[in-house]
Amino acid sequence: MAKNRFENSRGPSQRQLRVGELIRRALSEILMRGDIHDDELAQISVTVGEVRVTPDLRIATAFVLPLGGENAEALVKLLAKNKYELRRAVTAMIKMKHSPDLRFLPDRSFDQMDATQALLDSPAVKRDLQKKDDDGAA
Repeated sequence: MAKNRFENSRGPSQRQLRVGELIRRALSEILMRGDIHDDELAQISVTVGEVRVTPDLRIATAFVLPLGGENAEALVKLLAKNKYELRRAVTAMIKMKHSPDLRFLPDRSFDQMDATQALLDSPAVKRDLQKKDDDGAA
């Protein structure tokens, strides 16, 4: 059985990163301009944090968050409801051989950054960092 070269831990290729960024920019522009004919979606400011593309470029997963960060799950459902119109609009903006299937997930990276900041601000970590600074200064 042949080894699947995409199951290793090297991370995304440059092509995946480039296509993901093109799709992210296109989605952001489409949502900003209000090109989608959905009144509910037109009332929400959406942040598209990242788009990850599969190695075969057939599936694009967009990590989205509404402005303010509340009701992310409702936004994901709303975008999923309009995904065919979004896919058509993205395909019109970027020229690709195959139009990737769009999937949406809430962007949790801001929550992770807040948790990391809270951890770094904790007294125990500050105390340990202060000890290392004192040891290095001596």
